Amino acid sequence: MITEIVYFELPEGISRDEVLAKYRQTAAAWSSNEDLIQKFYFFDEARNLGGGVYIWKTLEAMRRWHGEAYQARIKALYGSEVRMTFHDTLLVVDNVKGQVFEPPRA
Repeated sequence: MITEIVYFELPEGISRDEVLAKYRQTAAAWSSNEDLIQKFYFFDEARNLGGGVYIWKTLEAMRRWHGEAYQARIKALYGSEVRMTFHDTLLVVDNVKGQVFEPPRA
């Protein structure tokens, strides 16, 4: 399991509602992605940042879906370059399911 954090700068003065509208445009595509376990969209109004936290099944899946085409879509939609970091997920606390578990190695 891979945890990826994606950041991008947003246009100056963009509102929460405007960002949410843009996020809604992409949610359906991500909800049908079988390589993605979960995605969390975020917005930092004070720093003009948007982005997401992605939980991927494998590193290969993350690389397949977040290559050059993805980065070009982010630039077209938000007007900035994307910054991505990823990490091997070692331990998960899932309070919804009431579980603590170690996922398989990515």
